Amino acid sequence: MVGSSEAGGESWRGRYYRLEEVQKHNTSQSTWIIIHHRIYDITKFLDEHPGGEEVLREQAGGDATENFEDVGHSTDARALSETFIIGELHPDDRAKLQKPAETLITTVQSQSRYSMAPDVELEVPYDYVSEAWKAE
Repeated sequence: MVGSSEAGGESWRGRYYRLEEVQKHNTSQSTWIIIHHRIYDITKFLDEHPGGEEVLREQAGGDATENFEDVGHSTDARALSETFIIGELHPDDRAKLQKPAETLITTVQSQSRYSMAPDVELEVPYDYVSEAWKAE
């Protein structure tokens, strides 16, 4: 199987890459991704990836941590991924990684607040409350 780490070794430890350098590796000729601040050169794995090359290419040059974890990779897949590590993201650049945007859901209609307990509030859409009162 392809990979860049020495068998059982971690020759990549202490090798740091700047985010700007990682971002340059976003082509099929050189594909790097970041997972948990580790840099992976997955260029030779693109054709072998069970989920297809495209899902990896979409993450090329950037942070793939959330997508990697969302898929729920097997223990074998995680072990295989370790063979592609070439270094770590420089500590000064770790804060530069974009955090996923929080998804907030709001309704267009007015909201009413109801207290369920002394320190607990629940937001309920006004039209829902109106319908509940009508039902009684």
